[in-house]
Amino acid sequence: MADKGEGKSEGEDGQGTGTGLPASLERAWGLRERPGKGPRPTLTLSRIVEAAVALAAGEGMDAVSMGRVAKELGVSTMSLYRYVTAKEELHILMSDAGVGAPPPLPPEAREWGWRELVTEWAFAQRAVLMANPWILRIPITGAPVSPHQLAWMERGLAALADTGLQEGEKISTIILIGGLVRNEATMAADMTDAIVKSGVSPDRVMDQYLRTLRLMTGPDTHPAVTRLLESDAFTGSDEPDFQFRFGLDRILDGLAELVAGRSAAGRSATGRSPAP
Repeated sequence: MADKGEGKSEGEDGQGTGTGLPASLERAWGLRERPGKGPRPTLTLSRIVEAAVALAAGEGMDAVSMGRVAKELGVSTMSLYRYVTAKEELHILMSDAGVGAPPPLPPEAREWGWRELVTEWAFAQRAVLMANPWILRIPITGAPVSPHQLAWMERGLAALADTGLQEGEKISTIILIGGLVRNEATMAADMTDAIVKSGVSPDRVMDQYLRTLRLMTGPDTHPAVTRLLESDAFTGSDEPDFQFRFGLDRILDGLAELVAGRSAAGRSATGRSPAP
């Protein structure tokens, strides 16, 4: 059996830490430092997570199991349970390692408004998920509690600091845009997987799709689809991020209306007029 004491949220002296987190996540937060005495262990939590991430990146999440990770590290499966008590716990640590910390903002960000800051936040998240699509295959089992995930939440909320939105509206905005990011990245990953399995180039896949649509539809049965096919919707945009930017901009357009309304209400309440 696994060493149950390693998995509980307790201090080294056996007293509860009060975080409610498993021991492995407390270590990720730096709350469980290794004692200074004794030989340094050859197996560490970071080595376990790194091995699991390498497996996921190379072979997909289906390849990640406690037994396979142990094999890659040359240790017994049971030895992993002294650091990670369950595969779901390992998944959280893998996801946190995969997303990493938010990238530093450029110097010009000091002059940005909330819309530019939120846009940067969304595109940065999307870039991480597109580069590490295995993260998208990890089921979401709860709210974010790991260091890097909370750093991303902090960045998103901070971008909305001067909007006048209530705190509940800010987190709802972050959840809404985060859902767009994840959905768009998941769709791209699914399409990539399907193309790889087919062994056909992306251009040929699209050509075949359009050919099928033209054969199976017509102005009498599918007038809206026919108008779509007669347009340049599939070939007219040279911007690779068009669909994502279009969706994000529509969300931000709506949010801008709410922010402007709050600003106007605030000016009315204080008797101030907008600057000329």
